[in-house]
Amino acid sequence: MPTIEFKGETIEADVGDNLRQTLLDAGLSPHNGKAQYTNCRGNALCGTCAVEIVEGDVSNPTGKERRRLKLPPHSLDSGLRLSCQLTIEDDLVVEKHPGYWGQKIEQNDS
Repeated sequence: MPTIEFKGETIEADVGDNLRQTLLDAGLSPHNGKAQYTNCRGNALCGTCAVEIVEGDVSNPTGKERRRLKLPPHSLDSGLRLSCQLTIEDDLVVEKHPGYWGQKIEQNDS
């Protein structure tokens, strides 16, 4: 049974579960601020459930996901993924960044 680490919490999931729904079922939102109420409910249209997969293996983006991540404020090279399009297959460490869409990734000056 895979585990998901998100916002300081660790939750269990079943292989094949949807990441967004798993987080919501655990009382953890993949949305920031008002996006909790104004999102597309998992249809890959709004992009507000974008998260970074810090650790763990995930499948390649679906065509639907790629189309949304091509649109501002997102970009395909940001490394963000839409939690509504991710199927859980492995243990994951997930991070939500600031911004309405979770798009404000802080850059390390290393």
